[in-house]
Amino acid sequence: MGPVVRRPVAWVTALVLLAEAIGVALLNWFLGVVVDRQDMSLAGLDSDTMAVSSKIGGLVFGLYFVACAVSALLVGVRDRAPGLVGRVLLISAAVVHALLGAFTVGLVGWGAFVFMMVVLGLIVFTLLAYDRREAGPVDAAPPGGGGDGEGLRREDGAGQGAAQGVGQGGTVDLGKDAGDGRHGDGRHGDGGTTVVPPPAPSAS
Repeated sequence: MGPVVRRPVAWVTALVLLAEAIGVALLNWFLGVVVDRQDMSLAGLDSDTMAVSSKIGGLVFGLYFVACAVSALLVGVRDRAPGLVGRVLLISAAVVHALLGAFTVGLVGWGAFVFMMVVLGLIVFTLLAYDRREAGPVDAAPPGGGGDGEGLRREDGAGQGAAQGVGQGGTVDLGKDAGDGRHGDGRHGDGGTTVVPPPAPSAS
């Protein structure tokens, strides 16, 4: 998944989580104000306690969603996978939205459920889009330089074989190098073999 798609999705996820943070904080603060002014009570709890708890809960959840939004924003800006803290925040936000989506079906309606599932999809996509790490170049040679030493030994063996063939008399295959003038006198235009006569015996 290229950065053309995943970075805008991460930015959209950050904006949606930030909007959720503001909405949750304002909603809980509004509920706290309503409970305080109407002097409501639930199961014998004091209205002031309920109002303060609602406001504190709104601030805590708002800061939590702000932290999740910052994590998603950093993912989009840096274009790389989140760190440990950011990953934990985004995974927990995905779980929270899955649970809220299940609860809001009966309490609010299918519209809220669809919204929660869309946010859940954005968070999961942001996590999975940066999950794959690009593999680096693979070294063909084994560790310890064994391949290079093997090649040198082969080259040395080939050179010794050629020198032995020249000393005892025989043929030497010049190959393609003979055609381009780098070895020999260029008379073998398309490569071939050169007959090397054995050395003349010395008079005793």
